[in-house]
Amino acid sequence: MNADLTALVALVSIALFVIGLKRLSRIRTARGGNALMAGGMLLAVLLTLVEQGRVDWRWIVGGLTVGSAIGVLVVVRAQATQMPEIVARFNGLGGASSALVALSLFWAAVVEPERADTAVVALGLLAALTGVLGIVIGVTTLSGSILAELKLRGTVGDGRIPARSLVMAAALVTALGAGWVAVASADAATATLGMAGVVVASLVVGVVLVVPIGGADMPVVISLLNSFSGLAAAAAGFALSNALLIIAGTVVGAAGLILTQIMCVAMNRSLLNVMIGGFAAGVEADTSDYVSITSSDAEEAAMVMEIAETVVIVPGYGLAQARAQTAAYDVAKALQQLGVDVRFAIHPVAGRMPGHMNVVLAEAEVPYDLLYEMDRINQDLPQTDVVIVVGANDVVNPAAHTQPSSPIAGMPILDVASARRVFVIKRSLSPGYAGIKNELFDMANTTMLFGDAKAVLDDLAVELQKAAKR
Repeated sequence: MNADLTALVALVSIALFVIGLKRLSRIRTARGGNALMAGGMLLAVLLTLVEQGRVDWRWIVGGLTVGSAIGVLVVVRAQATQMPEIVARFNGLGGASSALVALSLFWAAVVEPERADTAVVALGLLAALTGVLGIVIGVTTLSGSILAELKLRGTVGDGRIPARSLVMAAALVTALGAGWVAVASADAATATLGMAGVVVASLVVGVVLVVPIGGADMPVVISLLNSFSGLAAAAAGFALSNALLIIAGTVVGAAGLILTQIMCVAMNRSLLNVMIGGFAAGVEADTSDYVSITSSDAEEAAMVMEIAETVVIVPGYGLAQARAQTAAYDVAKALQQLGVDVRFAIHPVAGRMPGHMNVVLAEAEVPYDLLYEMDRINQDLPQTDVVIVVGANDVVNPAAHTQPSSPIAGMPILDVASARRVFVIKRSLSPGYAGIKNELFDMANTTMLFGDAKAVLDDLAVELQKAAKR
């Protein structure tokens, strides 16, 4: 390819990444931003393959066709509630692809030629070492993402590994040591055995990393694994001496790290605390602590809502789990017909991945202008007539402010307790992931609506629609 054309394509690809990343910062432009970044990645991959000259164009076209078909089938068949699992899977595949690039480079340089050169001699010291690093990060991302998806599906529960830090350190040292054997050995069989050791040890690292982390911390885990997939791509770029792949991988890696930090700040926790293994996994709150629980039904709740001027709906993972997003929007539309100002309040860590609630509500075609982030909505909650909490728990628990010794102390929350009336839709008084009592349930202005989120919201919508017709 002409050098000027190559530089132009690389520049366009980088520009698409930068513009797309900027557009991801706002709900209204996020979908377009994602498309721009996908286009940038496509150009980067095509340019890299063409520049390397290692793959026939027919294989490139075939790979794009098969990969695109698989991606479309996976996403089209998935519900919005399954998006966290899909994202985890794609993170893993991204890490695996970078690892395969590095492995193929090693194979082509050391094993296939059957010559007595080490990888360090054949590839150069930087390429050999970054290739090993790309394999370690990529395979770690793959195994960690597979486990994260299984946890999100509920197939695998939280676990504990004795002396986990020592096991992690031993696996990392083994991976790096095996990597050195692989790149420094002139014997193809020994080098291949060393590279197999890198892969196996890296698989262990990913599993040990994710095993003890609970479901409520999945937003952080997914962001971190996304960052890992980008860093693996950057390492593969160094191994290939491909500047575009280095830049693209670094952008993805940096974005993932920034998002990880945002998620940690939203939970008032450090990344180290999350990686250690959660708030209080497996702890159950004593429901006998509740002394003044008030409950009602949809008909009585609707009578309160229909005379309200302002209503805020707070979706949590329980809404996604019950697939109640359309029912929630039906309630919102019925309230709007009654002249009520309705908004949705989104906590940064609600759901199981960053932006999960936005995706779930978008599937129900909830307009973007009805979605308000925590910082924007909190100041209005004291003047709000009614708040409807659907399946959220820790992110609305006043204990974050009132109990200094609480596991969630200092965690930014939606201050729904300050509203005039609060209706909480839950199946039971079971605790959130923190495993503690939710003080909101016991407050004088709170009424519990026990039941399946979708069923309760459907009943509310019916009652409100009746009121709108009167």
